[in-house]
Amino acid sequence: MRFPLFPVLLVVVVLVTACKHKKETRQEAGTEDRRPNIVLIMADDLGFSDLGCYGGEIETPNINWLAENGVRFAEFYNTSRCCPTRASLLTGLYNHQAGIGHMTTDENREGYIGRLSDHAVTLAEVLKPAGYQTGMSGKWHVSNTIEQETPEAQMRWLSHQEEHPLFSPVEQYPTNRGFDKYFGNIWGVVNFFDPFSLVNGTEPIKTVPENYYHTDAINDTASAYIREFSREEKPFFLYVAHTAPHWPLHAFPEDIAKYEDVYKAGWDTIRQRRYERLIATGIIDRERYPLPPRWKNDLKWEDNPDAEWDARAMAVHAAMIDRMDRGIGRILETLRETGEIDRTLIVFLSDNGASPENSMRYGPGFDRPGSTRKGEKIVYAVDKKVLPGPETTFGSIGTRWANVSNTPFSYWKSESFEGGIHTPMIAFWPEGIRMEKGGIARESGHVMDFMATFADVAGAAYPETYNGRDIHPLQGRSLKPVLEGKKATGHPALFNEHEGGRMVRTKKWKLVAPDAKSSWELYNMDTDRTETKDVASARPEVVKRLDSLWTDWARQNHVMRE
Repeated sequence: MRFPLFPVLLVVVVLVTACKHKKETRQEAGTEDRRPNIVLIMADDLGFSDLGCYGGEIETPNINWLAENGVRFAEFYNTSRCCPTRASLLTGLYNHQAGIGHMTTDENREGYIGRLSDHAVTLAEVLKPAGYQTGMSGKWHVSNTIEQETPEAQMRWLSHQEEHPLFSPVEQYPTNRGFDKYFGNIWGVVNFFDPFSLVNGTEPIKTVPENYYHTDAINDTASAYIREFSREEKPFFLYVAHTAPHWPLHAFPEDIAKYEDVYKAGWDTIRQRRYERLIATGIIDRERYPLPPRWKNDLKWEDNPDAEWDARAMAVHAAMIDRMDRGIGRILETLRETGEIDRTLIVFLSDNGASPENSMRYGPGFDRPGSTRKGEKIVYAVDKKVLPGPETTFGSIGTRWANVSNTPFSYWKSESFEGGIHTPMIAFWPEGIRMEKGGIARESGHVMDFMATFADVAGAAYPETYNGRDIHPLQGRSLKPVLEGKKATGHPALFNEHEGGRMVRTKKWKLVAPDAKSSWELYNMDTDRTETKDVASARPEVVKRLDSLWTDWARQNHVMRE
């Protein structure tokens, strides 16, 4: 939608002036609530080295600015996949205890109910009673998905050919889990130009404007919420949950054109450049982070019969991240205009490593439409004959580019190896961070630590009971001491399980297995952060000790070996 420029600017000027005047008045009266606003921004399937400030060639000046004026974490962990990470992040618990041990289907087993547990509270449910305004824009993906009775009806629904009022049980929507405001997609996968499961509050959005792009809508809704929240005397919590750069590969032609030649250099060249930049920035070092062999390095780029398609796929991936960064720039500008930037804690991270999934192979079904709203057939280019980018295509970057995106680590999303569970994480807070600007934090952290951290800085109490229900004890630990340049207690051990893949990480050791049937592998994290030398056979006593730790954790958190 287009609006006359002058009236919009006039309204913005009036609102900004009013907000600034009100803040000055409260300061003079000595009554202003100086607790920080909190803005939590999450990307979807972003690789460890995709961002410019983490070694990537993709232009991310606004996220880079946050890093240059804040803190980058070198060792920060997620739970290896979309909805499990979101469950852990929102609740301060390991994802199984939060209810989502796998995905969003209710498996009728504790730890695998496919939604947020009744014995967990969300960040919004903790911060709201403490006086915070709460809002969210973007991907929810922590509630049970409602499906239609037949595959044919499901396809019509996904393609907007018929309407149904609910995408999950309404009591599981964000506005019924502590958020005052919500705009976004309830399910996970979306057509970026015409998303499925889009709602405002609890009302389904039936149509979107021409030239709609979901990444822009998520960011611009966040900016609108900030303008509204800044008029009140209370601080606010805003969760901005992106779907980019998760497949399908959808971007505008002008954004793709910016990167159309970049990835013609091939997998090895891009990967080596990222590795060297990561070393140059001080995030990693060559000794502890040896670069493992590239995944499936038997195929050289110059011999790749699909080089044109593969270069285009990564160009679209880059374009999606570039567009997301520009929208984050608009959020930052809104915080500046409203006078909120200095008192706002901003956190940016990815939910897991880059995705190796071949979405073309899946074809239409469940959350993947077969046609557009206009009836145009969507091409799942298994043969890589149709270039990705438009709404009429459905593609993903695949294993080799995912390996590059996760430089210097091996593997990717869904795995408990570092490429799956290691995330870029940036914290920015002018009034609260005492570390040197642009510094690198070496302490290990985890997405479940945000609950403890935000409650800490907000003066909020994590409850023992909520709405008459007993709440699981908090498992995360506050990162506030790290931001203040102090020694943090941290976790003596961190754990993960997804689809049978599992790991336990202590300060020195990491025990990991790709699935439930595989033997444990053991890596020395002091000397081999990229998991290149399995020393399990040489250190059986360490394997036994860590296996015992993992088994105890799995029992306590309702984790099932598949």
